[in-house]
Parts: sequence; C-alpha cells; structure tokens
Amino acid sequence: MIFISGGFAVTGVLLTQYQGSIIGPVAKLLGILMNGIFNILNAIGIPNIGLSIVLFTFLIYLCLMPLTIKQQKFSKLQAKMSPELQAIQAKYKGKKDNDSMLAQQQEVKDLYGKYGVSQTGSCVQLLIQMPILFALYRVIYSMPAYVTQVGDTFRVLANSIINNDNGQFLLNSELKSVTTAVSMYKSNLTDDNMVNGIVDILNKMSSADLSTISEHYGLSNLTYNGSLILSNSDTVGLIDRYNNFLGLNIGNSPQYLLTNAFESKSFILFIAAIAVPVLAALTQFINVKLMPQASNSTASDPNDPSNQMMQSMKTMNLMMPIMSAFFCFTLPAGMGLYWIAGSVIRSVQQILINHHIDKMDIDAEIAKNQEKYKKKQEKQKERTANIDMYAKLSTKNMDSNNAVKKVSSVISDAEKEAGIKNANDTYNNGNIRKNSLLSMANMVKEYDERNNK
Repeated sequence: MIFISGGFAVTGVLLTQYQGSIIGPVAKLLGILMNGIFNILNAIGIPNIGLSIVLFTFLIYLCLMPLTIKQQKFSKLQAKMSPELQAIQAKYKGKKDNDSMLAQQQEVKDLYGKYGVSQTGSCVQLLIQMPILFALYRVIYSMPAYVTQVGDTFRVLANSIINNDNGQFLLNSELKSVTTAVSMYKSNLTDDNMVNGIVDILNKMSSADLSTISEHYGLSNLTYNGSLILSNSDTVGLIDRYNNFLGLNIGNSPQYLLTNAFESKSFILFIAAIAVPVLAALTQFINVKLMPQASNSTASDPNDPSNQMMQSMKTMNLMMPIMSAFFCFTLPAGMGLYWIAGSVIRSVQQILINHHIDKMDIDAEIAKNQEKYKKKQEKQKERTANIDMYAKLSTKNMDSNNAVKKVSSVISDAEKEAGIKNANDTYNNGNIRKNSLLSMANMVKEYDERNNK
C-alpha cells in the first residue's frame, strides 16, 4: 500500500483536504506547516516524508505543552482534594431530597473553588487539543493533499496513465491491491475526475504492484522537475526517496512487509515488519504508565461512580497499546511512525512535566488558590449587595412615583372643584364676560325663566 497520493479538491475522496467545519480549517493551517517543513527539507536535499512527520509531530506537541502542563496540574490538585470530595459524597449518600442535593452541590462547588480547580476539570484543555490532534492525523494520512510537491509528483503518473488507455488496464487488473482500490474508488473514475480517481487507486497499491503497473504503462522514464519519479536498477525514484525512512518504505504496511518476508525468507524484512506495530504498542504503554494515575481510595465501593470511571480508564489504557499495534500492522508504516513519534515525544514531555510538578509546592499552590477564591467570593458578595441596593432603590422610586401620582390626582380634583365653584360664583354674581360660553348659558337660563312665568 503506497502511502503517497495526490491530493486534489474532490469532496468525499480520502486524499483530499478534509472539509469539516471545525477540523477542516485547523487541518489546512497544519497542512501549511507540514508543507513548509517538507519544502525546507527538500531545499537541503532531504525530501523525506518520515522525517517531516517526526518534526511536524514534535512542533505540534511542543505548542500544546502549556495546555498539557495545566492539565497535569489540575490532576495533581484533584488528587489532593479527593478525600474531602469523598467525605462530602459520603455525607449526602442516599439523600435525594431537593434541599440535600442543593446543599451537596454548594459544598462541592466551594471545595473546587477552595482548591482553584474547575468542576469541568480539564475539559477546556481537551476541547482545544482534540481538534488539533484530529487535524494532525488528517494531514499525515493525506500527506499529498497538503504537501504540494508530493501531490504534483503523482499527478504526472496519473496523467500518463490516462493518456495511454484512460485507466482501462487498472480497471481490469487482477492484482489484489489494485482490485481492492478500484472497488473503493471506481465511482471517482468519471470523465471530469479521472485524474483524481487514478491517483486514489495508485495510492492504495503496494510498491510491488506499482512496479507492475509502471512496466505495463512504461512509466519508468517519467520525470518530475528533472528527477525520475519511479526507481529503476540505477536510480532511486522520487517516490521511494519520499517514503524511505531508515531503510523502511513507510508507504507499505507491516502486514505487506511480513508477507514478503515469509515469501522471500528474509529475516531482516521480518524484523522490519514487526518493528513498527511492536514499537507503537510499547511506546503507547510507556506513555500511559507515565500519565498521572487515578486514586484507588474508592476501590472498596464498586458502585461508586468515580470508581467505575476509574476502572473504565484502566481498561481503556490497557486496550490502547493493543489497538495501536493492530492499526499500525494494517495501515501504511507512515501512520505507525506518526504514532511512535507522538508517543515518544509525549513520554519525554511527561517526564519533564512530572519533574516540574513534583518540584511544585502543592500546599503553597493551594493556599494561593484559596486566596484567589476568597477574593472572588468577596467580589461576588459585593456584586450581590450592589444588585440588592439597586433593587431597593428601584422599589423606592416606584413608591415615590405612585405617591406623586396620588398627590397629582388630589391636586387635580381640588383644582376641578375650585374651578366649578368659581364658575358658579361668577354666574350668580352676573360678572360674566360678554360673548363667553357662560354668558350664553345665562341667556338661555333667563329665557327659560321668562317662558315658565
């Protein structure tokens, strides 16, 4: 299985740049970094994917180190506060009434605050790291989609095959790795996407089957930027140079190498075949052992939720090295190299972090966090007092406004009565202004009185 491939913008093809809304943009940024590393190595005469993977992985984990330190510090503080947390849980064990549950939540909140530990734990750090690590995997798995020179090298092969017979020999081939690849990517072999489809097939082929295809199509003389793409008896081709890492072709899977080792009875090839999955499992196991381990203080209670979670973590830590070995055996050795490099870098990083945290005065750290928590509580009380004060002022203002409305209502009624009395006095005294409404009313009154007489 060749690890190199051409990365072209076709949605749904494995070798294209990942288009996810979250991981996709992160992968593009990491792809720019990977492309830069490869170009630098190429400029100094070492265009090597394996070395690029190691340097790329090192830089990414170096950038993530501050988050890792924060995460480990959290684990240390959490272990210190664990007995107090268990005491609170024991205090309210079996109490399901609302008051007890609220009281327990408040005590737990105060405890976390006292130690300066967030109740969400290291979730924030993990949420930041996970997209980066998933994107890192995408970049390495689809290297040609992000490294321009690697993708362009395969494009030359694909165009030559299309110009020869439009890929018909590939479609009708009986070679196992070719038929498997064709069945996976046959839907991509459309007129407007033929180059990408051919590249996908070439990417899934073993190095031996790629040589067979090369002989059929006469691809041995193809060059890219003046260099042979495929190896011959005299010259090492670009693809083999890209894939060669310490004498191992990281484009082939250990499973493929092991089959060849038995067929050729090569002990060296056998060692190379098992080295990648074994090292992947071993380095993963060492890395897990160096990580802070969960406390066993609740092991006596199998029904305790925290104990159940601890047991699940132990099982997962045991299974991870085994899973690493299995995947590294079936995937191209380039992916195994990434896992080994990542585990080694994390292990060295963990040793340094453990040394740093062991030197840390945990009691002084707790005291500092407690002081911060007290200040935070004081600010919270001050905010609450201000809110209460504003609420009281608002209530007073409302009462004052209601009083003003009542006074205004009283004044208005008094003024109304005074106006009526004044009109009656004016009417009775005959001090009526000529042509006024009251004068007209008086005329009507006098007319009625005369008629009634």
